[in-house]
Amino acid sequence: MKFVTYQVDRLHTLLGVLNQDENWIYPLKSFEIDYKDMLQLIREISEGEMQRIAWGASRQPEDVPGAAPIGDALLLAPIPEPSQDIICLGINYMAHAEESARYKKETFDGQRPYAVYFSKRVNQAVNPGQPILSHSDIVDSLDYEAELAVIIRKDARNVPEEKAREYVFGYTIINDVSARNLQNRHKQWYFGKSLDGFLPMGPSIVTADSLPYPPQLSIQSLVNGELRQDSNTRLLIFGIDHVISELSQGMTLKAGTIISMGTPSGVGMGFDPPKFLKPGDVVECRIEGIGSLKNPVE
Repeated sequence: MKFVTYQVDRLHTLLGVLNQDENWIYPLKSFEIDYKDMLQLIREISEGEMQRIAWGASRQPEDVPGAAPIGDALLLAPIPEPSQDIICLGINYMAHAEESARYKKETFDGQRPYAVYFSKRVNQAVNPGQPILSHSDIVDSLDYEAELAVIIRKDARNVPEEKAREYVFGYTIINDVSARNLQNRHKQWYFGKSLDGFLPMGPSIVTADSLPYPPQLSIQSLVNGELRQDSNTRLLIFGIDHVISELSQGMTLKAGTIISMGTPSGVGMGFDPPKFLKPGDVVECRIEGIGSLKNPVE
């Protein structure tokens, strides 16, 4: 199933599910399921409610009160206001590790014994179609990063790798927008990754049971229609099982936690000369089975 947060009248925000053809949105209220937002749904939804929604998504639009053609809806980020910073993985594809080292003129030995974790501040996620702010007054090297994001369904503590999948609610797409000059100037990534408007998310959350596990999905980005990134999530250095297990050994991953699994090669800094974003560009991030997240740069 694909869950969305959306508006039809631009006044009321609703939770919905896409029908089987993915051309209509059915409001969850039509199935007598009413949560205030996606975070509450993730934390509290029961298996019986999930089954009721799955049954409802198979119905015809004329049988669902409030059903709306997807073209008539304004899709919002599935989780518009995450409850915590996003947990991100750095250089989690080998080819991206290589291009990152080239850009920073560092030697890369091909070894990646431990995962690199950092956090990304997000006060408000950017909706599909909403502009990415360029912050051109302080940023001269704006970059894009298509990433698979994993959403935790229940509190995770001391989780063995073989049980990690039980803690996954679903997946979405994140564009980990980055200011490379700030990232490199401060010798850490928090500020350069966390400016306002640096977290496009969407267009939906795909429930974990909708995809094979672990997900081996095509992941791409395009800038103004030009293919830049083109890889597959099977090439993750550290996979979902490892990440959930490792992080949960030392801290509790609360339900609703978002973990962004890193980006493949083909980001702007990886080209010679670099191909950074500028106002007027349009960035599209695609992940097989999840959809397309497209945002202009402003």
